[in-house]
Formats: sequence, C-alpha cells, structure tokens
Amino acid sequence: MNAEPAPGADIRAQRTARLAACLARAADGELGALDEVVAELNPLLWHVARSQGLGDEDAADVVQTTWLELVRQVHTIRSPLALTGWLVSATKREAWRVNARRRKQIGPGVDVLADSPDAAAGPAEQVLTNERDRTLWRHFAQLNERCRVLLRVVAQVGRPDYTEIADALDMPRGSIGPTRGRCLAKLRGLLLSDPAWSTE
Repeated sequence: MNAEPAPGADIRAQRTARLAACLARAADGELGALDEVVAELNPLLWHVARSQGLGDEDAADVVQTTWLELVRQVHTIRSPLALTGWLVSATKREAWRVNARRRKQIGPGVDVLADSPDAAAGPAEQVLTNERDRTLWRHFAQLNERCRVLLRVVAQVGRPDYTEIADALDMPRGSIGPTRGRCLAKLRGLLLSDPAWSTE
C-alpha cells in the first residue's frame, strides 16, 4: 500500500520548481524573473537582518544590498535550497559589516577606553579557540546539505519563525524542530568522538 503524500507536499514541490525556473530564467538574462524569488524570500532576509540588531533603515539597506549581490552572482547559484542558504549568509555578512562600520563611527571616548579592561583573549586562549572553531566547522561540513542550511538559518535568528523557515526551505513546519534536533545530535556525536574537541 502506497503511503499518502505529506500534506502540502504538492505545494512545496510546485514552489521549488517555480523558484528553480525563476533562477534559470534569471541566469539566462531575464533578471525580472527574480521578482518572484524576492517575494518568496524577502521576509526571511528581513528577519535575519533584524536579528543582528539592525534598525529598520539599516535592515532595509542590508536586504537591498543582498539582492543586488544575488544579481551579480546569479550564475553561481544552483538550486533553490542553496539559494536560501546563500542569501541568508550574505545577509548576515552584510549586517556584520554595517554594525562594524557603525561602531567605528560612534566609538567610545578616550576616557572610557582608559578605564576599560583589555577584553582580548591571550595568545594561548586564542589558539585554543581557533582550534575548537576549526574542529567544529570541519565536522559541520560533514552534515548533509539540508542540515547545514537549516542550522545556519536557525542559528542566525534570535527566535526563529518556524513557519517562515519552513516556507523558505520547502520543509513541513512540524519537521523543523525534529530535523534540527537530529542535525544537532549528529554534530554533537561527531564532535564528542573527536579527541581534538574539548567539552571543558
């Protein structure tokens, strides 16, 4: 007996095919085809930009810059799933850049700096931190693409909106939490089995 298709599976499949077709048309020079991609994914990018502490004006600039970058890089995106991860990463990077520029512009006064302790990590602590980061990303890269994209998206928002994420990643809303848990458990298992990873 054949299993019934998951509710909304046809809609998600149609959406994936539609976004793939839009990307193909854009790559062939019909950049107006990206309008539909913008309409589908813009809310997610706004959520990512705002989660980085940006106000409305800065978030608008960041999201616009991300879409412009997509136009420049449209030939490098191969699938709707990769597109979402690429856009989220690009939005976060641009938000970091805007925040860094704003901190430089404001900057603390000299008197504040004189009274502030040096928060920089010492050389030994920095070496350990760098090694842990390398180990983490090495094992993160071993996860399947769906896990990598999902964990990146969820990690980049303070309170993830599962409905928005489900729409962006073509996943049933009810599967986001369990899938995230399985992905984290897999990553945890890889890390704990690696002698280079310290839990202390």
